Amino acid sequence: MRLVQVGLEVCWVVASVLAGTGFAASARSFTGTVSDAMCGAKHMMEGDPAACLRACVQKGAKYALVVGNKVYTLDTQDPATLAFLDKLANQKATVKGQANGDGIEVSSVMPAK
Repeated sequence: MRLVQVGLEVCWVVASVLAGTGFAASARSFTGTVSDAMCGAKHMMEGDPAACLRACVQKGAKYALVVGNKVYTLDTQDPATLAFLDKLANQKATVKGQANGDGIEVSSVMPAK
C-alpha cells in the first residue's frame, strides 16, 4: 500500500513539473506591426493607417499584430496595455505572450528595436 502512495506522489510531482514547463515553453515573443483584427495587414480606410486602426478599435475590433503574412489577434483587457497599443498604432512592436492559434494572450508589449 505504501508503494502505491509513493508512486502516486511521484506521478503528481512529475505532472506538476511538466505542466509548468509546458506553459513556459509556449510563451514567446512576436515582432510585427500593430494593426487591428478587422483590417489585418491592409487598412480599408483611405489615408492614415493609424487613424483607420483606431476607428476600427472604437467600433469593437481587437488590436492585432501583423507578423509577415500572419495576423495575430491580441487578447488583453489590461487598460495600460491597450493604451500602449494605441500609441504604437501602425508601428513595429514586440509582443510577448502565449500563442493560441491565430491569437496571442498578451503578457507585455514594447516598441520593436
